[in-house]
Amino acid sequence: MSIFNKVLTGLCLLLLLAPQLEAASPGKPKLVLQITVDQLRGDLPTRYYERLGDGGFRYLLENGVVYRDAHHPHANTETIVGHATLATGTYPSIHGMVGNLWYDRETGRTTYNVEDPDYHLLTAGADVDKASEIDPTQKAAKTEGRSPRAILSSTFSDELRASNGGRSRAIGISVKDRGAIALAGHSGMAYWFSKASGEFVTSNYYLDYYPDWVQDWNRKQHTRRYAGTNWELMHNQTTYVFGNSDEREWEVDLAGFGRVFPHGYGDGSSPYFTTLLTISPAGDELVADFAIEALARENLGNRGYIDYLSVSFSSTDYIGHIFGPSSLEAEDNILRLDRTLARLLAAVDRQVGLEHTLVVLSADHGGPDTPGYLNSIGIPAGYVNPKEWDREAAIDRIRKRFGIEGSLISSYDHPYLYFSNEVTGSTDINHEALEAAVAEELTRFPGVYAAVSSAALRRGNVPDKEVYQAVQRNFHPKRSGDVFLVFEPNWFINDMEGLVVASTHGSPWRYDTFVPIIFAGAGLKHQVVDRKVYTVDIAPTLSIFVGAKQPSGTRGNLLREVLQ
Repeated sequence: MSIFNKVLTGLCLLLLLAPQLEAASPGKPKLVLQITVDQLRGDLPTRYYERLGDGGFRYLLENGVVYRDAHHPHANTETIVGHATLATGTYPSIHGMVGNLWYDRETGRTTYNVEDPDYHLLTAGADVDKASEIDPTQKAAKTEGRSPRAILSSTFSDELRASNGGRSRAIGISVKDRGAIALAGHSGMAYWFSKASGEFVTSNYYLDYYPDWVQDWNRKQHTRRYAGTNWELMHNQTTYVFGNSDEREWEVDLAGFGRVFPHGYGDGSSPYFTTLLTISPAGDELVADFAIEALARENLGNRGYIDYLSVSFSSTDYIGHIFGPSSLEAEDNILRLDRTLARLLAAVDRQVGLEHTLVVLSADHGGPDTPGYLNSIGIPAGYVNPKEWDREAAIDRIRKRFGIEGSLISSYDHPYLYFSNEVTGSTDINHEALEAAVAEELTRFPGVYAAVSSAALRRGNVPDKEVYQAVQRNFHPKRSGDVFLVFEPNWFINDMEGLVVASTHGSPWRYDTFVPIIFAGAGLKHQVVDRKVYTVDIAPTLSIFVGAKQPSGTRGNLLREVLQ
């Protein structure tokens, strides 16, 4: 054989082997594991550090690149907003997820972020049971269909799959549909927990029928193992920081779950049985169980291409709403979540090896302490109720000034105030002047820090201050309301369409924007970084790490400590 032919043969072999060589090249992981903990404020992973076990938070904190001053850059710190930001590396003004809900003026109704009438759930009877559903945003959906189509930017998982002809597998798993869908992206696969059926489900946007392993898992009815049991404290009550605070008047007794340990799940016959699982560590345990099954049955990380698994844990959020983050329940949940994380990471280590897995942990938002708790230690805090504003004398004066006979305010879908259709449809009203007048008046209302008109945001005419710039990053001209509201620190709405909660999030204040960002595994060396970074930095950093292009709307910076 001639030298030329030998060289040609060698080149052909290299071309044939190129995908495999690329996948196995040094520095590239076999698996990217993205963990999102809903409402995990940035201080919570270390708040009970001395009592953490091995393998969970402690593994990440002691072995990873730990960013101690990480924040969301937008003003409306809600679940879908944060998840979409983590996925896309951009702001709500670009990815379009401006809130868990927004008012669609074309359809004349409030829209739930991932609802889609063109698709339906694969499981009959798995739609939201509005009689027992406690999440008011889910209850607002008018259809059972779900998809990522309303997300207006590509995601990291999209770009990973695009980099190799769709050979990478990308799976998102959560209790919440929006937590699974956002990070799975447009081209991945999403599964979420149906409280109505007690199963993990998806829609026909993704599949026409379930894989055998999903059917097998659901057939085993894993929720039944909690029937007749209780959520018990993990340790002796005297060892807890909040051990003397088991029952507080501001905590919510939901469906008989109680405000004192032990919290009983009931015999499984109650329509609230699966809901009670999700407002306890059991919800995260079920998610981890399903994720470990997906890891094994989809053979993630062992297929010759980089795979992606997103796991979003929701119990911290539900418990924060019902009991508050400074409660005995929240404390025990963090310790149990630590064990759940350790179990998930151990499964990844067995199948793929943590040295071959890039792990990133963050949160969709933080969360405030309850006004009751803050008041008890001398910190001012309270609640506001925008539903009452349309009856205020100041709003009545604006009505008369602009010749409005009916209602001025139609709804408040956090954080946006929407004017009535009569008002927005009128050609006799100077809408910019009306928005400005309402915004100016609302700033005088108790509990309101700022009110910003959409006209000002559309022009980018807001003060060059951090809070207002965060509001600007939240503005999307087709989805945002007429006036954006920012409440005073530690003041917020606690009546969520009939569900009264102890605490809620959704502000630009530090307790809501502050989240952990930790990268670990894949040969990374332990570092603690005090530089201020943002959640929009995660997706572009992941993209560069795996050799994919950055998501289409990316506005974040590369985290050099992860890439060096």
